[in-house]
Amino acid sequence: MNKIKTLADLKRMQENVKSKVSLRDKASRAEDLVQVKVAMATCGIASGAKEVMEFFVVELDKRGIEAVVTQTGCMGYCFAEPTVEITLKDKDPVVFGYVDTKKADEIIEKYIKDGEFVDGIIPRNYETIK
Repeated sequence: MNKIKTLADLKRMQENVKSKVSLRDKASRAEDLVQVKVAMATCGIASGAKEVMEFFVVELDKRGIEAVVTQTGCMGYCFAEPTVEITLKDKDPVVFGYVDTKKADEIIEKYIKDGEFVDGIIPRNYETIK
């Protein structure tokens, strides 16, 4: 553990603890929040998924939208990377392909905020088992 030598060290430690507590709180009530899963397998990372994930984290927070942003492995849509799965409360998940930061902004503004579908949805090819 690092020693605290300055006020800046203490503030950094405080922010780190706050973010961990916030993440734990959000995870315990994820079904009530917007859920964003970014595919971060090798093909996703190579296609820019890291930047897309960072964009979602920063922009959702900046816009005051309570969300849980997580990374996941391969979704099986390598041809359309970066891919992002968005789940709104009480809705089925929707997967978007070819997501860059511009498309991510459109997803936030139109789909997450207004529930309006945008181009780039990958058709569902499975049924959820209940």
